[in-house]
Amino acid sequence: MKVYTGLDVAIGRVDVAEAARRAEAAGYDGLHVSETVRDPFLLALVALQATERIVVRTSVALAFVRSPLLTAYTAWDLSKLSGGRFHLGLGSQIRQNIEQRYGMPWSAPADRMREYVGVVRAAFETFRTGALVPYEGQRYRFTRMQPYFNPGPDQETIDPPVYLGGVGRRMCNVAGAVADGLVTHPTNSDPR
Repeated sequence: MKVYTGLDVAIGRVDVAEAARRAEAAGYDGLHVSETVRDPFLLALVALQATERIVVRTSVALAFVRSPLLTAYTAWDLSKLSGGRFHLGLGSQIRQNIEQRYGMPWSAPADRMREYVGVVRAAFETFRTGALVPYEGQRYRFTRMQPYFNPGPDQETIDPPVYLGGVGRRMCNVAGAVADGLVTHPTNSDPR
């Protein structure tokens, strides 16, 4: 069994490194970094640079407010920097926050997440091989990657495992189908 802890959502940016070092010294296997009031990828970078052993996972980064390719670039760079200690946790958030807080469109979250992960994984393979691995879905497509924009070929960087945040049955099913694991909601969900 692996035991993870999470950063306090109100933690100041300057305190992230110390909190990550404390988690590692306490023997935790990993550290979850949420997207609430700060960018989770920036916090993950600070935590990874401050530690040597623990996994740092976004728990969760909001998928539908970013393009899947930009998410893949960031996750790939964090994995490369950390020697594979970065794990990508993605979530959908709720409709009101996506539309009213972030000003982004909302539709079919489980189906969109399945495709989003498909693009992220196709991008990882593209970065690893240096050749485009296209993905075409109903909502997302990834069909162009000029060599200038491709960080590959890179056989040494470890593909970041992808975890999905899920509460409802459909998102949990998507996690089981396309992700490496499931991250439950911090307040958890109904045992059924």
